[in-house]
Amino acid sequence: MEYEESSYDEDITIFSPQGRLYQVEYARETVKKGSTTIGLKFNKGIIFISIISNSSNIIENKSLEKISKIDENIACTFCGLSADARQIVSLAIDEIQINKVQYGDEISIKNLVENICEYINIFSRYQAVRPFGVVMLFGGIDKTGIHLYATDPSGAFVEYKAICEGKKNESVVKYLEKNYEENLNFEKALILALNALKKSAGKKISSKKLDICVIEENKFFKKLTKKEIDKHLKKVK
Repeated sequence: MEYEESSYDEDITIFSPQGRLYQVEYARETVKKGSTTIGLKFNKGIIFISIISNSSNIIENKSLEKISKIDENIACTFCGLSADARQIVSLAIDEIQINKVQYGDEISIKNLVENICEYINIFSRYQAVRPFGVVMLFGGIDKTGIHLYATDPSGAFVEYKAICEGKKNESVVKYLEKNYEENLNFEKALILALNALKKSAGKKISSKKLDICVIEENKFFKKLTKKEIDKHLKKVK
């Protein structure tokens, strides 16, 4: 049976002659339209920064926050469809609790991401479903060290030292590639990320538009207050 060109576009289970799954690529395009999200490692932990995209002054910003606590030592943020992200966050929390009950121990971050990506991959292999239109960034500290992973709508995942997804992510990634260094302390890593955001935006950044969290050795998950964010923003060039 021969497929018309439109069939490759519509059917998630059919590869095009060029070896492409168009529905997965369309999911990736959804991610590119999401608000800018950054994750990066520093010498004692992970920093997540998300821009809060608020289209109306009558919407509460806290309802648009994109960073979630998965466990005391693990957090995640996302870029793309928030409804899809909520389902994956719920799955991640369940995976952690199941592992604690079954094995009496904390799951490694890599194993957590592997389990989640196995689930995501299912939605790129069967008819009557669509891929998740979201990229998830998972980061934290486990027995093997400090880790930062990014998922993909296809179900693939990669570990990073620093990563940016969403609008203008290419300019942010170029800035990070040029200026990121190993073993940065928290202050330098945060200022690096804020500088990258400012240069990509081409304008001053307000703390009202930022959601920032840090997971640090022996301190675990913490969200920065607007006052704390303002303090760091004053040091942005």
